[in-house]
Amino acid sequence: MSRSLKKGPFTHPKLLKKLGKLRIGDKTVIKTWSRASVITPEMIGFTFGVHNGKIHINVTVAENMVGHRLGEFSPTRKFVRHGGRMQKDAEMAAAAAATAATKAATPPPAK
Repeated sequence: MSRSLKKGPFTHPKLLKKLGKLRIGDKTVIKTWSRASVITPEMIGFTFGVHNGKIHINVTVAENMVGHRLGEFSPTRKFVRHGGRMQKDAEMAAAAAATAATKAATPPPAK
């Protein structure tokens, strides 16, 4: 749900305070748990450590990120893969084909 235009975008005040202490181009990572904070133009060029529930993921703010929220760039779920026997068989066949291709491309050792 979007925020009222009358209120304006929300950025956590403590985050803005930390941002004010740094100079432009400073490579210090600003740690934050405020995933709901909207990225403002003042944040461009800084690196934020956005917490995803387990660790802080570094997000370097670019110009096209303005207006989005910090949490959008720090995924909370890790996709492993779709499983099952068919997937495992397909991966093993691909690995076997790759090893066969590398053996064919490698010349035999010279004596």
